[in-house]
Amino acid sequence: NHIIWVDPNDTKHMLVGCDGGLYETFDEAQNWNFKANLPVTQFYKVSLDNSLPFYYVYGGTQDNFSLGGPSRTLSENGIVNSDWFITTGGDGFQSQADYVDANIVYAESQYGGLVRFDRRSGERVNIRPVESADEGPYRWNWDAPLQISKHDHKRLYFGSNKVFRTDDQGNAWRAISGDLSRGIDRNKLTVMGKVWSVDAVAKNGSTDVYGQLTTIAESPLDENMLYAGTDDGLMHVTTDGGKTWTRIDNIPGIPERTYVNQIVASAKNKNTAYAAFNHHRYGDFKPYLFKTTDGGKTWSPIQNNLPARGTVYTIAEDNINADLLFAGTEFGVYFSIDGGAKWTQLKGGLPTITVKDMQIQKRENDLVIATFGRGYYVLDDYSPLRNLKKEDLQKTAFISPIKTAWMYVESTPLGVRFKGFQGESYWNAPNPRPGSVFTYYVKDDTKTLREKRQEAEKQKIKIGDVPYYPSMDSLRMEDNQPAPYLLFTITDENGTVVRRLKAPAKKGLNRVSWDFRTDLTSPITLTEFDASNVFASPSRGIMVLPGSYKVSLSKFEDGTYSQLVAPQLFKIEALNMVGMNDADKKALFDFGKKAAELKRAVDGTNGYRNELLNRLRFMKEAALQTAAVDQSIIKDILSLEQRLNQVGIKLNGDASLTKREFEAPPSINGRIANIMEGVITSTVPPTNTAINSYTVAGQQFAPLLAEVKAAGEEVKRIENILEKSGAPYTPGRVPEWKMQ
Repeated sequence: NHIIWVDPNDTKHMLVGCDGGLYETFDEAQNWNFKANLPVTQFYKVSLDNSLPFYYVYGGTQDNFSLGGPSRTLSENGIVNSDWFITTGGDGFQSQADYVDANIVYAESQYGGLVRFDRRSGERVNIRPVESADEGPYRWNWDAPLQISKHDHKRLYFGSNKVFRTDDQGNAWRAISGDLSRGIDRNKLTVMGKVWSVDAVAKNGSTDVYGQLTTIAESPLDENMLYAGTDDGLMHVTTDGGKTWTRIDNIPGIPERTYVNQIVASAKNKNTAYAAFNHHRYGDFKPYLFKTTDGGKTWSPIQNNLPARGTVYTIAEDNINADLLFAGTEFGVYFSIDGGAKWTQLKGGLPTITVKDMQIQKRENDLVIATFGRGYYVLDDYSPLRNLKKEDLQKTAFISPIKTAWMYVESTPLGVRFKGFQGESYWNAPNPRPGSVFTYYVKDDTKTLREKRQEAEKQKIKIGDVPYYPSMDSLRMEDNQPAPYLLFTITDENGTVVRRLKAPAKKGLNRVSWDFRTDLTSPITLTEFDASNVFASPSRGIMVLPGSYKVSLSKFEDGTYSQLVAPQLFKIEALNMVGMNDADKKALFDFGKKAAELKRAVDGTNGYRNELLNRLRFMKEAALQTAAVDQSIIKDILSLEQRLNQVGIKLNGDASLTKREFEAPPSINGRIANIMEGVITSTVPPTNTAINSYTVAGQQFAPLLAEVKAAGEEVKRIENILEKSGAPYTPGRVPEWKMQ
């Protein structure tokens, strides 16, 4: 517990903040309500597995166990607390998931409490090494280092003051090193300027043991090469699997006895490794980040332009481009595309927070970070950074290589979107929406004439010049200029355009997503969809077929399109269509196109019918107000209204009937709505019911379309009579006039 608040007006009402978050009581601590919707988890570590279709994230929390959960789910409701599970208790720390068998997870609590957890059964087996009869006690870090070998998924390395190795998932361990610490007696160290006696409060309770391993790193390129770091400022390296170890001490630029927070061995060069050092216990908050290229013999600083105050806790090297590095610091994440020569902060919604650990999911190119206080964050597909070069930023525009995307339809476990009806105390983390993500760069903003003028005026004022008042012609051009935008055009393998996406014409590195769907066929509306109504659904096209597509980028400016990026190839793979052959997939797509075209025609006909009814409403009033009009025309207008209302009943249903009787025959639009729901929200072939209902709807609609067209011609005939009679203007009628 960290803090308690007592309500001064009701002392039975209290709030308590602790490692797990916030609790509230109204009965003087007899019962507590946990605030489950606050993302304030204190994660020490993060590790990832290779589960399909989405990998799992594992790690340990301050005093709230070690746990795991999915990086994303198929749910439209997002990732919720119930998706997560506990792997072991205590203060949670290192976790490692078996990269071959994702059901096996090695999870740790404080002081080396290590278990092998099986996701299938939920069982935990204690596998912590135990001293033999003739050994002294092992010294375990609060956060003891653990690593699964990249060369054998059943081999693990685990560290106390020694390095242990198992080749059978922890059933048996053997030490492959002696004591790698300095062997300093912590009871003889000064604290606050003096050595304290055994009677000092909590002298050796709930405090760090001193002189043990903090990090172990195995070379992914050489199974015999390992690094180990300690809390008292030592590193060791072995090149023979632990038979002999070389001590590394007194690296220039690193204070004496600086805590070795993490060592990472390069996946690209056997002799390259990185080390992050943490000296904050001595009041030193500088970043210490070093690199070796000769197997640990010499080390060079690479923290360079990282903020001078902000400890570096963790580092990650891209598995493809060794010059792309990530650093987790006290105040956020930084990346470098030149091996650490220059660092740039990664933001994108990440709060200013301590980043304790980070891991790369190689299959997905995701960067996952553990923050101490704000939970886990995932940067989806950072590969554009991998391919980024300084000279690229001088290009007019580019689209980064596009990651192959899973195509699927989201489920809705809670019945409707977002948090359903669970209330705001329910926690959910929104999933990335299904789609192909295009990461693109535009060098310059596309400015409007007004923006260009205003910018020029600012420059004149800046140098003491007086801007001229613009002419009316130029101001009129500003008023009438269409807004610029970017346009992404997506084409299929045949070059047929399947979708266009608009984006702001703004400079910089940005992303836009395509949801695998064709253009909308619903009537055009200029109002935005109200997502707050969880029962309403936005208009969507049908899903395209899995396969290869291309996307190009153009700019719209002053009424003209100009291509910025030529078509780039990308692929879509179906996630939930494994039971469908190519013929089934094509049948679904072809039926979807037919159904969408019928919906387009029916929606358009219904819209036109409503327009005609509106015109007739004005025409009746105009006929009454125009003396020259024969009032018999009112009868014709009423007859047309009745005909169009009858069409409306067949299209949309009989409102008079349905509000008095539950049973009513399906309308054409009702049939189409059922058909489209099946097409849009599933990835299975159309049912026979849907196919038959389509046939019925089409047959019923054909004569109605002809009836509405005929009614439209009749409306025009009556409008001509009104115009010749000098009737006032009514919507849809252009006045006739000649100079007299």
